[in-house]
Amino acid sequence: MPRPQKSRKIHYPPMFNEFKPMGVGGRMLEKIVMTIDEYEALRLADYLGYSQEEAADEMEISRPTFTRLIESARKKVAEMLVQGKKLVISGGNIEFRANIIKCLSCGRLYRVPFDEKIDNCPSCGSDRLINFAYVGGGHRHGKRWK
Repeated sequence: MPRPQKSRKIHYPPMFNEFKPMGVGGRMLEKIVMTIDEYEALRLADYLGYSQEEAADEMEISRPTFTRLIESARKKVAEMLVQGKKLVISGGNIEFRANIIKCLSCGRLYRVPFDEKIDNCPSCGSDRLINFAYVGGGHRHGKRWK
């Protein structure tokens, strides 16, 4: 019987969760799903330039586990680019450390501790907010709080 998978620590939720070639309807494309922990591995290693050991420590996973995540993420990005597939970032056994809230009225973004809830935009007072860390209904991002 395999060991239960530890949750992977993710700094912030991804702000964008779907990518596709221009000029082709999304329904026409084959979909590739990248988990949020694979996204975080890609962000840490390739975007921020962390070593695999540093990135594994940041996500609180072993280095071999990190290696499997980054290899899988890179393969999915390559497949999307070469074959023109739609990439969807969704799912995974994850735990966010912090959250991003966006005001739909003024466009401002707020990075807040995960347990902090904002009901109104601190800048304009609007209640039209998107919570990027909402993970539900198939692990979609962007659920409005109100």
